[in-house]
Amino acid sequence: WSLPNAERYALQYADGRQTYITESNRGEIKNGSILRLTTSPDQEAERLYSGIQSNNSDVKTDSLKKLASLSQDITFAQEFINRNGLKQIFYIVEEGNDTGEMLAHTLKAFMELMEHDFVSWETLSAAFIKKIVSYVNINAVDASVQQLSLSILENMVPTSRLLFELVKKEVTLDRLLTHLQVTNAQLQLKAMALLIALLLAATDAERRDMMDYLREKNIRQFIHKNIIHSSEPLGDEMAHYLYVLQSVSLNLCERRMRTSMDPYSQEQRELLQSLRQTAFESESEAPASNFSTERRRSLCAKEFRKLGFTNNSNPAEDLRRAPPGLLALDNMVYFSRHTPNAYSRFVLENSSREDKHECPFARSSIQLTLILCEILHVGEPCSETAQAFYPMFFGQDHFFEELFCICIQLVNKTWKEMRATQEDFDKVLQVVREQITRTLSLKPTSLELFKTRVNALNYSEILKLRQTERLHQEETLAVPVLELRERLKPELLELIRQQRLLHLCEGTLFRKISSRRRQDKLWYCRLSPNQKVLHYGDVEEGVHSPPIESLPEKIPVADMKMLLVGKECPHTKEKSSGKQNKDVLELAFSIVYDMEEYCLNFIAPTRYEFCLWTDGLNVLLGKEMTSERTQTDLDVLLSMELKLRLLDLENISIPDTPPPIPKPPSNLNFCYDFSHVEQ
Repeated sequence: WSLPNAERYALQYADGRQTYITESNRGEIKNGSILRLTTSPDQEAERLYSGIQSNNSDVKTDSLKKLASLSQDITFAQEFINRNGLKQIFYIVEEGNDTGEMLAHTLKAFMELMEHDFVSWETLSAAFIKKIVSYVNINAVDASVQQLSLSILENMVPTSRLLFELVKKEVTLDRLLTHLQVTNAQLQLKAMALLIALLLAATDAERRDMMDYLREKNIRQFIHKNIIHSSEPLGDEMAHYLYVLQSVSLNLCERRMRTSMDPYSQEQRELLQSLRQTAFESESEAPASNFSTERRRSLCAKEFRKLGFTNNSNPAEDLRRAPPGLLALDNMVYFSRHTPNAYSRFVLENSSREDKHECPFARSSIQLTLILCEILHVGEPCSETAQAFYPMFFGQDHFFEELFCICIQLVNKTWKEMRATQEDFDKVLQVVREQITRTLSLKPTSLELFKTRVNALNYSEILKLRQTERLHQEETLAVPVLELRERLKPELLELIRQQRLLHLCEGTLFRKISSRRRQDKLWYCRLSPNQKVLHYGDVEEGVHSPPIESLPEKIPVADMKMLLVGKECPHTKEKSSGKQNKDVLELAFSIVYDMEEYCLNFIAPTRYEFCLWTDGLNVLLGKEMTSERTQTDLDVLLSMELKLRLLDLENISIPDTPPPIPKPPSNLNFCYDFSHVEQ
């Protein structure tokens, strides 16, 4: 455009972040982007650098506002920092007494400039940091200034140990808790962000102390009531901070989880003995003192075996595996002390069962603790993006232990439902893991609700869910597949009808039952090849498939009126009791023919023959096939046919609704005309 002094101008996006166009990013310009001509970044930086030093407060405020906006751009930020602009910002903060709009713009500009990592956080002066800290610690400061100050401190904490210690000393946990209790959601969020940054930057010992202090101050109850159950929906950022707080809390269990039991530790041995005493003291406490050492040792071993320890002579060996280490012992002791009735019931109920059917309390507790550690990711570093916290975690003190108490009782319940033996131990724990993970995925808001739901999800429910999921995986429950299934049914039912009629044409050997129930005479019945006549007659023993001409009696299909089965048959109405009569009832059927005057009575040799003959006769009468065999055969044929039809669609997900058919084109003049010979 032949502008004079072209270097003073630059192009800039008109929308969005209004970034400057430079040689490095010009390739990213998309078609349709609107650009505007503006003064170059160095000219703008120079102008604003002068503007923020102005004595006119309006000019100064406007310059700082523009600076806060433009500082997001890396090209401008570099130009401004090169002019020593940060020094001027430090001066405004350190020397100024303003706590309103001007200060907010200054801090915003500082934040944006620091985002580009041109300058290290460690270069900040002590006076500047103290000023920022003072904005957090004083109530009479604008909320936007407090938010920005908290953000600055949050960014400072992870950069160096020195800055962490300084912020931790100057901004007390009490002060952060005060900010958490305000109604301003943004201020609450920034206070939580700084708290999380401090927790993540602390050493293990410092973190433990901080968490203990927060527990004393009832932060859990406060979060549960005022943040999780507040009227405002929970944002993604706050959800992430709550996930981190939950993760940090649960990771306090890591040390015990990774520590094996020391058999020489008096304290640990006493904890182990307390488990035995709580369960069995009432029945063995008095006489035990009179026993010899040997007898007492064998009694203890027997009781530890009843408790479900694998190594009953030295139960400490069971707790040598880490993880779950001492955490499993802590959980068992917590269960025995806080729910002694449930604990005693568990142990005594199982010690009175047969050996192979008893559910081992200690072995189950050790494995369950490991499962809970895996599900709750104890000992794993926090994810930087995850938001999956459990609302019930903040609704309960001693969450891990209380969850264990519910789940160990669930183990016993599931064990009984599965009628498990010692060989099924892993299978039971696998089902329990599934019960816990499925219930946790529903995000219950309290442990009580978790307990109700996890107990409702019994073993038979788990089996049903697995079956449904398998069908979904095979896509047999997808809507288009169900429609295809319905379409295939008539064709396959016809196939079953033909098979039944062919079976009648082959015929079957039946036994005659006289009034004395003597099964001595045989007779044969078969359908003619043209399916118009039923031929039957007596046969000798050893004849398996007599020719149709040798069967003298016949009934035309046209004369058949109805089919009777079971109790309705005339030959079963004679009074008789006993098992044999019941068997006969299940296999009896009769054909009523010739103006309903006569009956031909059958007793099928097997249930299979009964199903085939009753189905075949129903087909001849023009009725539905009603036997259970029909449904089984139909299911098998449908399943096979569907699998064959869906072979080409393997690993392709079938949508529930068909894709929309596009509208017909406005004209059909797009066909190529082959009638013209190309020249």
